[in-house]
Amino acid sequence: MALNERPLEPQALHAAEALDQQPAHKRVDDPAIVETIDALIEKMGGDPNDAKMRLVRDMMQTSLRLVNDNRDFGEMKLMVNSYKEMRYAYKIFGKYKKPHKITIFGSARTPEGHPDFTACVDFSKLMADAGWMAITGAGMGIMKAGHVGPGRAASFGVSIRLPFETNANDIIAGDEKLIHFRYFFTRKLMFVSQAEAVALFPGGFGTLDEAYETLTLVQTGRSTPMPIVCVEGKGGDYWSTWHQWAKSQLLSRGWISPEDTALYYLAKDPADAVAHVLKFYKNYHSSRYVRDEFVIRLKKPLHDYDVQRLEHEYAVLIKQGGMTQRGPVEGEEDNLDLPRLVFTHTKHKFGVLRRLIDRINDMTPSEDGWTPPAP
Repeated sequence: MALNERPLEPQALHAAEALDQQPAHKRVDDPAIVETIDALIEKMGGDPNDAKMRLVRDMMQTSLRLVNDNRDFGEMKLMVNSYKEMRYAYKIFGKYKKPHKITIFGSARTPEGHPDFTACVDFSKLMADAGWMAITGAGMGIMKAGHVGPGRAASFGVSIRLPFETNANDIIAGDEKLIHFRYFFTRKLMFVSQAEAVALFPGGFGTLDEAYETLTLVQTGRSTPMPIVCVEGKGGDYWSTWHQWAKSQLLSRGWISPEDTALYYLAKDPADAVAHVLKFYKNYHSSRYVRDEFVIRLKKPLHDYDVQRLEHEYAVLIKQGGMTQRGPVEGEEDNLDLPRLVFTHTKHKFGVLRRLIDRINDMTPSEDGWTPPAP
């Protein structure tokens, strides 16, 4: 025995011997395991070589890792229930993929007839008239008002099971588009991931939690850019007071950046809120990252001189190179007919990115038609 080695204590010796006697754990990337998983995928009608089916394989392998993770029952139950909730919710939303959707947050305690309730009814009706669907928490107060305006056909309900609140208002109750959730985090995911805009009405802790989470996701680039409008009834000062607090307590202390106030808009009234949301999509269509490239899809192309102007005005967003107007980037699969504004993004200053989109929408697009440049 080496001088620096010590004999194992009896307890440790027994533990080591027991470990040696245990069968080796199978790895989920073992060829035999992968072959079995792929056979199951094929049996369900999928192609194991398809990119989406490879993700199914990854999910199945992740689940199999739990066999040897020794997690407790409650943790495993949370994982499986949340996964089931997400799968089902995505399935329902997937049936209504094309219409734009706006998520409406606000208090469940707002009584009918209150100025905020009336403002939400007016706002959601105007959005429905513009072809949008509304997503609310499906309860009473502002959630019900957000369904009154568009009606049942243009409404989604994303309900949470709570002992002290009704499960669903009478407009959305019983509809296929009413989805019940056990967990707040899966419900919040649907609120933000399935919407192209968010409207905030006055509310309590829950409303402010949803407001701050939405702002944080957009501020950090974890959600795609979207309009966030703060709306309330005539004579209200809820959001103006909150805005002043944010400036005096957050901005002045350096806890948010000056450009972060561009992430939200204080609307004068419901019609102004609607106009702000619709203007965001005047020429901007959507955006995504393709590796390090930030790709902004446009409904109509910009003039070359406007592209040069944007490159100069928003140089702080560009990590390297410049801005290019072009056709689809390799790896994109949808909206391939739309022109793109592409640049390597620094992946910070998302408030400035929000202003870039406003600037694009203020520019007069080219009416000469669009022919993607040769690659």
